[in-house]
Amino acid sequence: MMPLSMVKEGEPNVIKKVGGKEETRRFLENLGFVAGGTVTVVSEVNGNMIVNVKESRVAIGKDMANKIMV
Repeated sequence: MMPLSMVKEGEPNVIKKVGGKEETRRFLENLGFVAGGTVTVVSEVNGNMIVNVKESRVAIGKDMANKIMV
């Protein structure tokens, strides 16, 4: 397992776990980051990312990407 922030662009990855406080986990799950779901990094700049998750593009910061384990 590794954090989403370490994934290369264009590779689909299966989400293994979403970490952080309960409030953070709930926020990420509402965006579609759920265990077993697929996430693909579209672009990354200084750790901040645009990802495809559940047919949508979502921008997340490095701190949030570090809480999503793939």
